[in-house]
Amino acid sequence: MTTLRHKKQETLVIEGDFGGDKEKLLRRKSSTASSEHHEATDIRGDRGNIAILFFLYLLQGIPLGLTSAIPMLLQNRGASYSQQAEFSFAYWPFSLKLLWAPIVDSLYWSKFGRRKSWMIPSQYLIGICMCIISISVNDWLGGDGRVPSVPFLTTVFFGLNFLAATQDIAVDGWALTMLKRCNVGYASTCNSVGQTAGYFLGYVAFIALESKDFCNSYIRSVPKDEGLVTLPDFLWMWGLIFLVTTTLVALFKKETEESSIQDEARFTDNPDLDIKDSYKVLFNIIKMKPILILSAILLTVRVTFAACDAVTSLKLIDAGVPKEKLALLVVPLVPLQIILPLVVSRYTNGPKPMDVYTKAIPYRMVFSTIIVVITYFTPRMIDAGSGHVPFYYYVLLVGSYAIYQVFLYCMFVASMAFFAKVSDPAVGGTYMTLLNTLCNLGGNWPNTVVLWMVDALSWKECLHPDKAQEKELNCYTTVQREQCVASGGECSLVVDGYYVETVICIIYGILWLYIGRPWIKYLQDLPVKAWCVVKSSQKKIKKAHKSR
Repeated sequence: MTTLRHKKQETLVIEGDFGGDKEKLLRRKSSTASSEHHEATDIRGDRGNIAILFFLYLLQGIPLGLTSAIPMLLQNRGASYSQQAEFSFAYWPFSLKLLWAPIVDSLYWSKFGRRKSWMIPSQYLIGICMCIISISVNDWLGGDGRVPSVPFLTTVFFGLNFLAATQDIAVDGWALTMLKRCNVGYASTCNSVGQTAGYFLGYVAFIALESKDFCNSYIRSVPKDEGLVTLPDFLWMWGLIFLVTTTLVALFKKETEESSIQDEARFTDNPDLDIKDSYKVLFNIIKMKPILILSAILLTVRVTFAACDAVTSLKLIDAGVPKEKLALLVVPLVPLQIILPLVVSRYTNGPKPMDVYTKAIPYRMVFSTIIVVITYFTPRMIDAGSGHVPFYYYVLLVGSYAIYQVFLYCMFVASMAFFAKVSDPAVGGTYMTLLNTLCNLGGNWPNTVVLWMVDALSWKECLHPDKAQEKELNCYTTVQREQCVASGGECSLVVDGYYVETVICIIYGILWLYIGRPWIKYLQDLPVKAWCVVKSSQKKIKKAHKSR
């Protein structure tokens, strides 16, 4: 079972985007407050801007929510786990936006607006793509004997998320100049609340309204054979909303003059880098020994939880839990997701935030195992035939997952606190963006791999009325499975690769703790200056900018 915070947790917190970043935004707020005696917020004149920012971030969450809904629909249409793994690449753009963020921040048409030059085309393309996708998306999803076109779906939704990530970079930057200096703190609130609302509409609301069972049980008085909305209708509606609202923003919302952006630079520690300088700073950071060690930690630690995080929700659907009710389980967790970072941050503000990180790993391993055990016994606790799921089962599932979230957020907030502690303030936006990118990739690639390996690690045998023929038939490949079914047999699952992966992940986690914990302690004990980028290279960049 996954939530927005889980799928995209690193992108909902302070992150850098080369001049268009929330990390820089908060540093700007901090320096402004210190120089102006903590200027109080005053939203008069900024209410409309806050509303616009909230809506822009809400639009950004719609493609993310729909991307999370597609695996649910594919699972109900008989997609294999290797196909689910293939589609998981659609989540990757927000983890890779570091690669093109310097381009978005450096190239623009000044007459139209530095941020609007990228935001407006991105949103128009999202709207156009949604309208086009709505025409054929049902055919791509398969079902009724048709094979899902997973490569095409992956390409399409990867493109939508790429455009949404580009829009995110532009909107983050626009927030710096759209709001008054005393109100820039509201930008991160608009980000987290807006993205969460958009994700909720694109995932939870869509899955619920698309389900005939949910609509017949809770909305309609007269049952019907379909839900209130279909995926083509939903895509078409939001495509039109993107097109109309983007046109309104393009025509009626002016962007702050470039002079204000230059004025903003006075409140930040780093110069306004061009494309070449930005990539040079990135390369200098990546070469540092502490960063190489931290990269190895971030890219390997979440393998421990990959089986639970990536496969569990799909296994629950296979076991008979209705997808719409599974999606609605996100709702009671939303308050928890808001409160937890605030509570955990009290324990990570000290000099050694990664102590919380390492202490949380064993507990997270225990509760990921408990969730897998619940998944194993799910067919025995629910009536898959009638679709009835007892209330105690939901309480058990939500309760165990809520506790799991506690330790997930302990690791998450601790890592963010550590990133903020070690990031070189001279290039803080770039530094934070790089570390957040590594954190995202550390979750994405294990999830893709474990999804891919479920089928490979599963063992099926052909059960046939003719025992002599049964010994000659296998179910290892697609062709063999088709031969088994065509001859009157049935492929039966003997060993589920999901549980094999769970055991492998637990053993891996124990070994990782033994090897990784000393390295985390080593990194935490390093002086802050060990994390600084080579000062001479920064001086050269600043000198070059002064001479321009």
